[in-house]
Amino acid sequence: MPHLTLEYSANLEQFCEISSMCSVIRESALGTGVFPLGGIRVRARRCDHYSIADGRPECAFIDVEIRIGEGRSLEVRKNCTETIFAALVEHLGELFERIPLGVSIELREISADLSIKKNSIHKWIEQDKPAAGE
Repeated sequence: MPHLTLEYSANLEQFCEISSMCSVIRESALGTGVFPLGGIRVRARRCDHYSIADGRPECAFIDVEIRIGEGRSLEVRKNCTETIFAALVEHLGELFERIPLGVSIELREISADLSIKKNSIHKWIEQDKPAAGE
């Protein structure tokens, strides 16, 4: 964990590179020092059908949902949310001045009792690390 889902209005693609946004979100999540590299997942979902505010076609949105496992303090969760949000807003830069844009983020905890996982990514990452002294 975490799983980060970026949902965005389709019209945003003409103003920014979505894969770059995914990378910024991944790097900022990793930069918190809270999450293991092999557990981070970022995915983007384009929304083709939406209606925002007064219905203007130029209105755009980005909504980031962060899902993490239980057990971290409120302070840690809040810091992670604020760090990822700040990185995304910085990445978007002056886009807020060019188009009507709403950005939101929410962090949710997943119950350990109701979450089942199998992950071999950690093993592959470890295999790619150079041995000590190399």
